[in-house]
Amino acid sequence: MLAVKSPLLQKIENTQVASARRVALAYSGGLDSSLCAVLAREKYQVEALYPITVDVGQGDDEMQAALDKARVLNLSPIVIDAREEFATEWLTRAIQANSSYEGYPVSTSMTRQLIARKIALKALELGCDAIMEGSSGKGNDQYRMHNVFKLFAPQLNVLVPVRDFDLTRGEEEEISKQLGIPITEVMQGGDDKTMWCRSLASGAIGLNQAIPENAWLWWKPPGKTQAHPSHVAVTFQEGVPTALNGSPLPLPALVQQLNGIAGAHGIGKIDIFEDGIMGLKSRELYEAPAATVLLALHRDLEGFTLTKEELDFKALVDHKWAALVYHGAWFSPLKSALDGFIGVVQKQVSGTIEADLFQGSVDITSRQSEHALFFPEIRGLQSRSFNQQLCGPAAQIAGLPWEVLAKRAAKLKA
Repeated sequence: MLAVKSPLLQKIENTQVASARRVALAYSGGLDSSLCAVLAREKYQVEALYPITVDVGQGDDEMQAALDKARVLNLSPIVIDAREEFATEWLTRAIQANSSYEGYPVSTSMTRQLIARKIALKALELGCDAIMEGSSGKGNDQYRMHNVFKLFAPQLNVLVPVRDFDLTRGEEEEISKQLGIPITEVMQGGDDKTMWCRSLASGAIGLNQAIPENAWLWWKPPGKTQAHPSHVAVTFQEGVPTALNGSPLPLPALVQQLNGIAGAHGIGKIDIFEDGIMGLKSRELYEAPAATVLLALHRDLEGFTLTKEELDFKALVDHKWAALVYHGAWFSPLKSALDGFIGVVQKQVSGTIEADLFQGSVDITSRQSEHALFFPEIRGLQSRSFNQQLCGPAAQIAGLPWEVLAKRAAKLKA
């Protein structure tokens, strides 16, 4: 610490916290985890600090930035590559479940839990007595990560410095400056990026705050979008995208390409009021061009291939699935049971959906599937597939409950 202490550093010195000997730190290179690394040594009396960086598809630039910052902080992170697991075991389920929590295609909600499991298991392997992470006491991630830590490493203490010292974002920045920790955020609040969705300054966006154009990675604002539509064809196998424009692609590569194509047409900006885990509203900004397109096409393909009853019930399941994942319950028994139902109905969700992307819209132009339940030769008004006269008695029987309602209303009125 500095010889002459500011009020903020004095506050940290005067706050009592639990000590730990061997600590696994969830390290991303952002403001929070960087401050955690310094405070672990200076305040928590940590003897052995193991910074762990989990790659969930945030990109080479962000990974390199985290490693560069680690060198400045005299850290040697343990890097765990979870990109394949995130894509094949997590993201595929999110697509099959039409993942949306109040309009947000759950992403950080998933990766925080995946990261927490990786860190918990590594902490046990390293013989740690505690895990440290950089969540705020006002946010959602503290709950998501704590749930997973306690499921996979229940005997370890969980240290959360930002919460322990009751720090605001501005105070974190000020302390970091005083301690010589580089600040690399484009916006106050930073961002969280995966291959599926990017969150901008979560919890730190003002009600009518304007967002600078350079804050966006994929999304292009009106006036800067592509001048002509882009045509895309996405092939799904059992609800999972497997090919783009006829070319088979691994899911990460397919998502990456669509982020560029759709973002260039102004698709994927999400600006919503979000009800967090604590029931408090925040304005949240996301950009998710590929997610916007893929979820739209996947829902359409489900409408093409699933029965009325399946669609009706699956809408309830999808809603609950997203809520569970958002609230940190990826590993819950109920979530696992919902995955089972979703997996069964997705057996029929295969085919190719084509769409034109232009000026923020996704305009579906073609649908092809061997599993389709759409048969115009039966339903079409131009066909003679059955004798319509047969429906007269059926409609009369179906209408009897409504006649009963009318009789009751007339009796009550009399």
